[in-house]
Amino acid sequence: MSFWPTSEHWSVDIPLDTPHPRLDVLAETGVVVLKDADFEVPESEFLALEYMDWKSGGDTNFAPIATADGELDCRGFWDKGKTDKDAVWTSNADVAPTIKNYVGGVGANFGRVRTIMLEPQDREAAMYSLHRDDNNRFNPDNEGWVVRSWVELTDNPDSYMLVMDNNAEGLPDPETERRIPLPKGARFVVDTQRLWHVVVHNGDSPRYALITSFESGPVLDEWIAGEIAS
Repeated sequence: MSFWPTSEHWSVDIPLDTPHPRLDVLAETGVVVLKDADFEVPESEFLALEYMDWKSGGDTNFAPIATADGELDCRGFWDKGKTDKDAVWTSNADVAPTIKNYVGGVGANFGRVRTIMLEPQDREAAMYSLHRDDNNRFNPDNEGWVVRSWVELTDNPDSYMLVMDNNAEGLPDPETERRIPLPKGARFVVDTQRLWHVVVHNGDSPRYALITSFESGPVLDEWIAGEIAS
């Protein structure tokens, strides 16, 4: 029998219902697909970053580009007493000006910015890493809900981000499963505290992507409206 989360999974304790302002565009499904990127991050930028051995969603390494205090650190901002917002650029940002300009160009308050390197994993292996994110620890109730955006840096059209909403017990509901293909340039925004998610990477080489935390609010809402796929 394949792995399936139970009520003992650590994600179940992460809050779902809070007063934080949220984006209407994510209300129905928790995910919005954007137009493919009209720019390219040179391979020389993301391969030259300093990566750290940090496991999340499979056999992964991360390169921190913006963190809680500007240090190369993959830990949650809460370890520094902060919400995942008001990030500080790290030394990696100097190596990746295209990424820095893209994130800053959104205009919204951002938290952790990092690239992920994910080794291949089929669906059965990926399901062991299905989880929800703790994005809003220490986030004041009157401030915007933190969500995450993705930009695919390598071309993996046979791979996909798998997302599922919750059932009445707070466990993933297979009837809500959605698969977002991951060709180069694919972009999407996901409420990863709400949705269970993991990437199924059907490839023979590592997959690279940019992941950024953004604060929900009018600025992010307006940016999404201008970037949403038709």
